Amino acid sequence: MRKDKNLVIVESPTKAKTISKILGDNFSVVSSMGHLIDLPKKELGVDIQKSFQPSYVVIPGRQKVLSALKKASKGKDNIYVATDPDREGEAIGWHIKEQFFKKRKVVRVIFHEITSGAIKDSFKNPRDFNLNMVEAQIGRRILDRIVGYFLSPLLWKKLARGLSAGRVQSVALRLIIERERQIKDFIPQEYWEIEAELKKKKQDDKFIARLEKIEDKKVEIKNEKEADKIIDGIKGKDFVVSDIKEKEKRRFPAPPFITSTLQQEAFNKLRFNARRTMLIAQQLYEGVDIGEDAPVGLITYMRTDSTKVAAVAIKEVRDLILKKYSRDYLPQAPNVYKVKKFAQEAHEAIRPTLISRSVESLNKFLTPEQYKLYELIYNRFLSSQMTPARYLVTTVSIRAGKYLFLASGTIPIFDGFTVVYNKDNQEKEEEKNKIPPLEKDELLDLLRVIPSQHFTKPPPRFSDSSLVKSLEENGIGRPSTYAPIIYTLIQRDYARRLKGYFYPTELGFKVCDLLVEYFPRIMDIKFTADMEEELDQIEEGVLNRLKVLQDFYNPFKENLDFAQANIKKEIIQTKEVCDQCGRPMVIKWGRKGKFLSCSGFPQCKSSKSITTGVKCPEANCGGELIERRSRRGFFFGCSNYPKCRFTSRDLPETKA
Repeated sequence: MRKDKNLVIVESPTKAKTISKILGDNFSVVSSMGHLIDLPKKELGVDIQKSFQPSYVVIPGRQKVLSALKKASKGKDNIYVATDPDREGEAIGWHIKEQFFKKRKVVRVIFHEITSGAIKDSFKNPRDFNLNMVEAQIGRRILDRIVGYFLSPLLWKKLARGLSAGRVQSVALRLIIERERQIKDFIPQEYWEIEAELKKKKQDDKFIARLEKIEDKKVEIKNEKEADKIIDGIKGKDFVVSDIKEKEKRRFPAPPFITSTLQQEAFNKLRFNARRTMLIAQQLYEGVDIGEDAPVGLITYMRTDSTKVAAVAIKEVRDLILKKYSRDYLPQAPNVYKVKKFAQEAHEAIRPTLISRSVESLNKFLTPEQYKLYELIYNRFLSSQMTPARYLVTTVSIRAGKYLFLASGTIPIFDGFTVVYNKDNQEKEEEKNKIPPLEKDELLDLLRVIPSQHFTKPPPRFSDSSLVKSLEENGIGRPSTYAPIIYTLIQRDYARRLKGYFYPTELGFKVCDLLVEYFPRIMDIKFTADMEEELDQIEEGVLNRLKVLQDFYNPFKENLDFAQANIKKEIIQTKEVCDQCGRPMVIKWGRKGKFLSCSGFPQCKSSKSITTGVKCPEANCGGELIERRSRRGFFFGCSNYPKCRFTSRDLPETKA
């Protein structure tokens, strides 16, 4: 019997290597290295007059991959496309079939985990391509191309060449800009709190109670004068327990991860940014050598918005909980979590594929980053099928004349799912104000009254975690787009990530304001969310791609015509004079950030960097620090480079 009669096409070499070892000698597995064809780079590539017909070309540099793919297909009886189980994967495979193997029978296989069982089952049940998924992906690509192709030149005309605008990234930028303006405009409001440190008579058990009401009206203390007046009123009053309430509180486990929640939790717990999280998750999904015959994908597909879990995985995790812990930790029926609107129901949540194998046993096979992320995914999934944690919450009302104080304490009853996840939160619950046993009408000793001054705080800047959460809550983007959105904003220097938080740049403000002025619909959060839903409805077969594109393009074209007629170049004059021709220097933006250029350009091409006004810390250097840009981001370097090679990520305090 002839071997190697089947060709399998996947996107990545790592995935190809893992699947090849699982399928054996009867299958040749090759990688397309992602998309092989796309819209051309230097032209629109969409015939708007002919129903938005796209013109696809082979991506530059991919001809060799294509030649290798065609060569590998010769003599093969069957061609399988096993690209990722989402719109992007469906479109990659469909384009390969339509462009290069139109006369051959090509079938689609999908799987959500790269394990021996899942791979072999998928090849027993191949299917045709889902054209609705392909249509949705083509619709998104055309929309994004139209926006980018027509808006980017407007930014060049107004600000600087090389800038770009994106349909979704621009709205994400607007969120960051608006948050920054809220912070800038925020006026702190002073307020005070008053607490009483109390104890039982003849005992040392201390606890804290907070002033809540005066004469049954909620207390609001605006300044120190008001606080002092209240403290004077409290002096000499008896503190008497007026009411005691005990209530059991349950804290339920969170669902297993979807893409957005994984990115949020990886930032919160591991300080991984969204892009880093997805790169590591991709490695875990595509396969890791764990000492078995073939590499194994340790997690299910990591681009998903569904919390569904396969029945077989539910059974495995419930068996493990019963075996490793006890029946107290196992719910009577599996926990089921709500799936959001338009979630891809065929997908699963992100979960480990080898739940019965302990995390610790895989430590020696994983990099430190892989291990941390895998442990997070494993424990989250395990905990999601466990019982809730239970606490006894005691609330005590204490009267001191017309003043009502409240004290609240929490005692853990049962740890439940926190035995494996959110242990730090469990410890915080245990550390909360402990209240000694009290009785109604009991008289307490007042040890001291504690006034404290506070100020209201502005909303925090976005982090990777909170920005992804906001994007998801507002319906902007989808699982595969969150990390690229953030990466693009950083790469274009519209925002910078400092200590984990996003700060919009001057350029970011200018780009955002221009787009909001001339393209209010494009920059509208609800409009962008509605567009995402329409793309989802194309996938569902409810909407037609052509209608969605037409409804978008007609009002967009009106805005575009108005903008093209009215936008004028922004010129920012400075007091600097050109060293070569004596004309004023103006501020411009380029690949490496902001710089000074002669206003006589292109006749005079003189330019120079903008110094920060901070002296180089190196002894006897005399240079000033200049903001520079590298592949790793922005940094500060000496103006005397290469004579002085001082660099720093942070700007020193000393001024020139």
